[in-house]
Amino acid sequence: MNKPPITPLATFHNLTLGYERHPAVHHLQGDILTGDLLAIVGPNGGGKSTLLKGLMQEIRPLGGDIHWPQGQPQLAYLPQRARLDLDFPLRVVDFVSLGHWPRCGAFSAIKKADRKAVQVALQQVGMAGFDQRSLDSLSGGQLQRVLFARLLLEDAPLILLDEPFAAVDEATTADLLILIQQWHQQGRTIIAVLHDLHQVRSHFPKCLLLARDVLGMGATEQVLTAENLAKARKMQVLADPLAPICDFDEASES
Repeated sequence: MNKPPITPLATFHNLTLGYERHPAVHHLQGDILTGDLLAIVGPNGGGKSTLLKGLMQEIRPLGGDIHWPQGQPQLAYLPQRARLDLDFPLRVVDFVSLGHWPRCGAFSAIKKADRKAVQVALQQVGMAGFDQRSLDSLSGGQLQRVLFARLLLEDAPLILLDEPFAAVDEATTADLLILIQQWHQQGRTIIAVLHDLHQVRSHFPKCLLLARDVLGMGATEQVLTAENLAKARKMQVLADPLAPICDFDEASES
C-alpha cells in the first residue's frame, strides 16, 4: 500500500527576511514537512537565527511569505544563551514551570499535576534535585538541561532550537541529542541552528545551508558537499551587511 503524501508544515514562497530593509535571508523557496528533523547551518551572519524569528513571526517578511497549509502550530523556542536574562533570581522550579504557560495561561494557578510534571521533566534531563537552585548558580551544561526541561513541558509539535549546544560539555550534548531523537520519534518537527557539521551529519537527516542565499536544502549528505561549503565560505567573505534589499523577480513570484 502506498503511503499518503505528507502535507508540508510550512512552505517558503520567495521569502526574504531582514532588518530595516536590509536582507539577511534571500528568496527562500522550499517546504518543511511535518516530522522533519532539520538542521540550519552556515556562516555567522548568514541568516540562520533570522529565519527562526521569521517562523515565530517575531519579524515580518521583507518579501514573499511563509505559508502554513495546516495552520500555524504551537511552537516551543530555545533561544541562544546570550539572549537570556539570568540576573533575576529565579529558581529552577519556577523557570521550568513557565513551560505550562502556553496551555494554562500566565496567571493560572499551578496544580499538583503540574508540579509533578516539572519534577518528571527535571529527572528526564538529569537535573533531579536541582529544583530549588537559582538559575544563576548553574553551570552552562546544567542551564541548558533546565532549558530543555521547560521545552518538555511546553509539549509543542514544532520545536525551534537556536544553537542548543554552544558552550555545552560533551556529556550534556549527548544527553540532549538523545532527547531530540525521542522528540523526532514522537512525530514532532525539530529545526535547529547548529555549527558542528559532524553533529549535523550524524543526527540530522535534513539540512538547510544558508549564507544569506540558500545554497542547499534537502538530504544532509546532498547539501553538505565540499562545493556547497566552499560557496558558503566565499559568500561570508563577500557579504555586505548594509546591502540594499534586492529587487524581486516578478516571474518567479507568479
